[in-house]
Amino acid sequence: MMLRAGLLALALLAAPPAAAQDPAAPAAEAAAQELRDAIEALEAAEGSRERVAALTRTIGAYENGLSSLRDVLRRTRAREKEIEAGLENSRDRIGGLLGAMATMERAGEPLLLFHPDGPLETARSGMILAAITPALQAEADALRGQLDELQMLRKRQDDTAAMLKKGLAAAQEARTALSQAVQDRTDLPRRFISDPEELTQLVTSAESLDAFAAGLAAMETDIGAPMEDFEGARGALPLPVRGTILRRAGEADAAGIRRPGLVLTTLPGALVTLPWPATLRYRGPLLDYGNVIIVEPASGYLLILAGLGTVFGETGDVLDADAPLGLMGGSPDGLAGDRADGEEGGGVGRVETLYIELRQGKEPVDPAPWFTETREN
Repeated sequence: MMLRAGLLALALLAAPPAAAQDPAAPAAEAAAQELRDAIEALEAAEGSRERVAALTRTIGAYENGLSSLRDVLRRTRAREKEIEAGLENSRDRIGGLLGAMATMERAGEPLLLFHPDGPLETARSGMILAAITPALQAEADALRGQLDELQMLRKRQDDTAAMLKKGLAAAQEARTALSQAVQDRTDLPRRFISDPEELTQLVTSAESLDAFAAGLAAMETDIGAPMEDFEGARGALPLPVRGTILRRAGEADAAGIRRPGLVLTTLPGALVTLPWPATLRYRGPLLDYGNVIIVEPASGYLLILAGLGTVFGETGDVLDADAPLGLMGGSPDGLAGDRADGEEGGGVGRVETLYIELRQGKEPVDPAPWFTETREN
């Protein structure tokens, strides 16, 4: 079922309804190829670990493809509004044009060329008509072209919306399959916390995220962090989720609260992945942050992701880069990205927020310089 849904979405994305000259078309074609490659990897996957990786890649390709389709839809709507505004602003001129052309069509040619003041004025009127007629025809051709384009844009809009709906359903099937594959995974390296009861007590007694993270960093464990050069990855990490920066470290929110991490807005149901190999130190609900994932990418560092709807894995899992950590909350909506851009039909739209905090020792550090998409030039 999952593979069939993937192939369906692939076929949709491989032939986007955008015109060939549309700037969004190359992105849609690239997304189709990415999805094709991901599905081939899914078919070739052996073992639960490879299947989880392939499903993660497939969902990422879906999200890229759906983003391309949303871009096509936004461009189409913008062009439609541009044409409609131009027609509205030219209503009087167009009315005059249509009236003149109707008059010329009803009148016989001899009457149009006859002038009561004699042959000279008749010749002059003929010259005027000869000069005006091509201009009127050009105006009529331009108007016809705009109306044809408007009709094509409206059809493209309907086709793209239908593709988004089908692609969204396929992506949701992939998310469900990923959740099951993570549960079925048995070949993942694991290390164990020496006293899991201590972690439970820490969760129960924590009064703030800062206190919990500090307590977690101080816990004696035999987990250990990956040996990769995390310090050397500064400025090269991908964001853990497809999203847009809402607030940077230290920026106040609507309530005046300042936090030391980044806040990203994402679409509902977006996939959250690990940007660097790490050991899973905690996952689950915490205070009012929703579901929280805390990983240890290197000795002395903790990366905190808060606000997920669903979390994957178990404490002690040793995870590779790009491993799935969970999904954002909410029900995915194929048009949510457009409403979030302030277009008609929903205001700010429905979005989720992911909080990202990086801690070195017991102190938080600004995570922005570590990620490629968030560095300020």
